Amino acid sequence: MAEPITLDGAHLTPEMLMEVARGHRRVRLGTAARRRMERSRREVLRAVEEGRPVYGVTTGFGRLSDRLISREDAKTLQRNLIRSHASGVGPLLPPDLVRALLLVRANGLCRGFSGVRPEVVITLLGMLNRDVTPAIPLQGSVGASGDLAPLAHAALAMLGEGEVLAEGGRTKPGAAALRDAGIPPLVPQEKEGIALLNGTCLMTAYLALLEQDGERLLRAAEMVAGLSFDVLQGNVGALDPRLHGARNLPEQEDVAAFLRGWLRGSALVRPARDYQGQDPYVLRCIPQVLGASRVGLGWARRVLEGELNAASDNPLIFGSDFVSGGNFHGQPLALALETLALALSYVGSFSERRSARLVDSDLSRGLAPFLSRTPGLSSGYMIPQYVAAALVAENAALAHPVSAYSLPTSANQEDFNSMGAGAGAKGQRILENLWRILAVELLLGCAGLEERRPAHGGVGTESLYREVRRRVPPLEADRPPAPDLETLARLLREGPLLEKVAREVSREGSGTSKGMRRKGSSGKGPASGRSKFP
Repeated sequence: MAEPITLDGAHLTPEMLMEVARGHRRVRLGTAARRRMERSRREVLRAVEEGRPVYGVTTGFGRLSDRLISREDAKTLQRNLIRSHASGVGPLLPPDLVRALLLVRANGLCRGFSGVRPEVVITLLGMLNRDVTPAIPLQGSVGASGDLAPLAHAALAMLGEGEVLAEGGRTKPGAAALRDAGIPPLVPQEKEGIALLNGTCLMTAYLALLEQDGERLLRAAEMVAGLSFDVLQGNVGALDPRLHGARNLPEQEDVAAFLRGWLRGSALVRPARDYQGQDPYVLRCIPQVLGASRVGLGWARRVLEGELNAASDNPLIFGSDFVSGGNFHGQPLALALETLALALSYVGSFSERRSARLVDSDLSRGLAPFLSRTPGLSSGYMIPQYVAAALVAENAALAHPVSAYSLPTSANQEDFNSMGAGAGAKGQRILENLWRILAVELLLGCAGLEERRPAHGGVGTESLYREVRRRVPPLEADRPPAPDLETLARLLREGPLLEKVAREVSREGSGTSKGMRRKGSSGKGPASGRSKFP
C-alpha cells in the first residue's frame, strides 16, 4: 500500500488529487500545517474574547454583516450557517468529485490562514480515509462567496447531519455513517463554519477532474485522428517538422511529431511529392487544431496548480490581522473551466467531420457508401455519424459560457458572481459526449481500414485496430451499432486501450506524447534536406 499523502497546504498536485479522489489513497495532516493552524486559531479566540467585530466570527454574513454577534452566540452562529446554507438541489454529485472537493478544502485549511482547529482537517481526512462521502446536490452554487451550498452539504455530514453516499446509488444518514466509521461528529467552533463554506472547492474539483480526463481525451483524439488520416490517405507533407517549427507553437509541433510516429510504415498515406491537391482541413490541420486544444488544457492546468494550494475562504488571518476580501470568488476558475470546455469541444466537432468523410463515398477516396458490405440492401454505418452530429450540436450549446452572465445575490451585497460551478458541470457533460463522438470515428475508421486491405496502415493504426477488433467484431451485416459505440467509448474513457497501444507504438521506436512521446518535445526535424516521414 502506498504511503499516505501528507497535506501541508503547499504541495498538492493534480496527480495526487486523482490518487485520492479515484484511487482512494490515504491522506494525513502534516506537522507544520498543524502548528500553523493552531497559531491562527489562537487569534480567533483572542478576537472573540475581546469582542472585536470580525466578519463571520462576531458578525452576521453577507448583507447581515453589520449585525454583531455576542460571544455567547459565536458558536451557534457557525452551526446555523451550515444548516441554513445546505440548500442545494438536483441530482447528486459523483463520488470522485466529492472526494476531490473534500481534499481541496482540507488542503486550503492547512495553509493556516483560516483560524480553524486541526480537528476540522482531521475530520475531513477521516472521511476520505474511511470512504464517508457526503451527498451533495449538483445545483446551487453561484461560484462567488465560495461554493456555498455544496460545501454546506459537505459540512453538514461532518456534523453528523445530512446524508452520505451509500452503495447502489442510495444514501444513508450522516450520523450513522460517522458512527460506523468511528469518526466523532464535528462540533463547529467560532469561525469554523464559514471557513468550511467559503472556498472555491467544487470549482477546483471540477477543474482537476476535467484537466486530467481532458489530457486522456486529447491523447485518444490524436490516436483516432491518426487512424482516419491513414484510412483517408492523407498527404504526410502536412506533417513536415519544418512547417510546424515555423509556427512557434510547441503543442502543435508535439501533435505533428506524434502523427509522424503513429503513421510510420504506412502503405496508405501519400508522400509529400504525390500532389493531388490539398487535403481537407480535418486531415491537413490536425496538429493545428488539436494543438490549440492542448494550449487550452495547459493553461487550465496552470490555474489548477495554483488553486489546489490556495487559501480561498474569508476572512484570512495574517499574524493578528483579520483581512476580509474576496479570495473565494471563482472568476479565475470559471474562466479556466469555460476555456477548457471550449477547447475540448473543438475535438468533437473536428472528429465528426472526419466521420462524415469516412461514410461519404464521394469524399473517402474510394470507400463504400456508409462502409456497407452491400450498399442499398444494408445501411452499414449510416446512422453513427448522425449520432456524432447530434452530440456535437449539444456540445455547441454547452460550450456557451454560463460565466458570461452574472446574477446578484444576498440582497445585492454579492452583486457579481462567477457561475463557475455551472461551467464545471457542463464541462463534464461535454466530456461525456466527446468520448462517444470519438467512439464513432474509431468504429468507422476500423471499418474503413478493412476496406483498404491488403494495404496496411502505420504502426499506430494497426495496433489500435487490433485492440478494437478484440472487442468489437467487423460489420458483416447490419446490426445495432449502439452497443459497439458504448464499448469503444468506455475503452477510450477508462484508458487501458490507449496505454496498451502507446506501449506497442513506443516499442516500435515511434516516440510519443505523455506515455508515447517525451513531454515538451518539439518534433523538429533536420534544419535542411529532406524530412523524414513514415
